[in-house]
Amino acid sequence: MEGATGYTDTNYAGKAQKALEHLDRLSFIFLHVEAPDEMGHEGNLRGKIKAIEDFDEQVVGTVLKGVKLHPEYRIMVLSDHPTPISIKTHSADPSPFAVFSSKSGENLRNAAAFGESQARQAGILVSPGHRLLGMFLGDWRGRIEKELH
Repeated sequence: MEGATGYTDTNYAGKAQKALEHLDRLSFIFLHVEAPDEMGHEGNLRGKIKAIEDFDEQVVGTVLKGVKLHPEYRIMVLSDHPTPISIKTHSADPSPFAVFSSKSGENLRNAAAFGESQARQAGILVSPGHRLLGMFLGDWRGRIEKELH
């Protein structure tokens, strides 16, 4: 894909547009953005904040607008692992995630923000983490509620 660099100069909006183009013929799309992770490895606070803001605006914003043209969708946003700038490497801390569904009744909570502190407050921990994808693809609400009890 043109302009996909894996760094802060990546074509965020282009990645989102490409994902949306494929929604007419695919039922699952995985879109990866590396820039926030790279800024964590560099210990670059301003760069990491900017990379997250660019991801939020140009990827999440673009995708949320585009999926409204489809009758049914479910979106999950998450990091593959935390990379705190204080240690410049991956940590074993849980990764925050957010899920939104067009189906009424599938959304668990409405949050004003998305981040590590909000994830801790939500109290949802899926362990081991690889189970999250199966839950997301299946009976999302029923399976996540079992995790809470």
